[in-house]
Amino acid sequence: MPMIRVEMFTGRTRDQKRALVEELTEAFVKAAGGTKESVHVVITDVDKENWGSGGELCADKFPN
Repeated sequence: MPMIRVEMFTGRTRDQKRALVEELTEAFVKAAGGTKESVHVVITDVDKENWGSGGELCADKFPN
C-alpha cells in the first residue's frame, strides 16, 4: 500500500486538492506500477505560522 504524504500551506480549495490527489496517484502508478486503488494520499494543511524555513517563520517570510 503506497502512501504519499503532502504537507503544504493552508489555502487550497477542495477542487485543487482533488486534482492533486488524482495527479499524484496517476504519476505513481505510471512510474512504479500497481493500481490506483492501492495508492493512498494524505494531505496535511499547515498554517504558515507553524512552519519555519531558514530560521524564520514562513508567516513572516511570506505574509500573503
